Amino acid sequence: MDSQTSETTQLLLAWADGDARALSALTPRVYRELRHMAGAFMKREREGQTLQATALVHEVYLRLIDVQHVSWQGKAHFFAICARIMRRILVDAARKRATPRHGGGLGRIELTEVPDFGGHKDRELIALNDALDELKIVDPRKAKIVELRYFGGLSVVEAAAVLNVSEGTVTRDWRLARGWLLAEVGKSATA
Repeated sequence: MDSQTSETTQLLLAWADGDARALSALTPRVYRELRHMAGAFMKREREGQTLQATALVHEVYLRLIDVQHVSWQGKAHFFAICARIMRRILVDAARKRATPRHGGGLGRIELTEVPDFGGHKDRELIALNDALDELKIVDPRKAKIVELRYFGGLSVVEAAAVLNVSEGTVTRDWRLARGWLLAEVGKSATA
C-alpha cells in the first residue's frame, strides 16, 4: 500500500469516527479520481446530457456528506460507494428524462438541429440498471463486480481487493456478468 493510499484510508477511518475535518482533508485527495470516474461515466451518456462530470462529482460529494455509520475498508471501498452513488444519480436523471412530463425521452428541438427522437442512451442506461438489479438477486457478487468495474472504473486488482477475492475470480465473474447483462438488456430492447 503506497503512502497516498494509506493516508487516504486513515482520513476515511477518521471521518467514519466522526471527525468532520477529515472529510475536508479527504476531498482534495480524491477529487481528481472522482472527476476521472465521472468523466468516464459521462462519455457513456447520451449526447446533449445537461449533467456535466464536475456537477456529478459535486452531487456525489453532497450525498457523501449525509453518509453516516459506514465502516470504510479503504480507498477502493470509498470509490465503490462513490460509483454506486454516481449510478443512482445517472439512472435517476435518465428516468426523469424518460417521463412524459420531461419529453418522454424525446430530444430537445433546436431550430438549427435535427431532433433526436430516440433517447436511446437513457433507455439503455435504465435497461442496464434494471438488469443489474436482477443480476443482484441471482448473483450478488457478479452484480457488485459490474458496479465496481463499469460504474466505479475500478481495475480487476482494485475490485478484487474490495471484494476480498482473487483477480481470477473477478475476471471470470466480470466476463460472465457482461454476457448475462447483454442478453438481458437485449431482451428488454426487443420487448
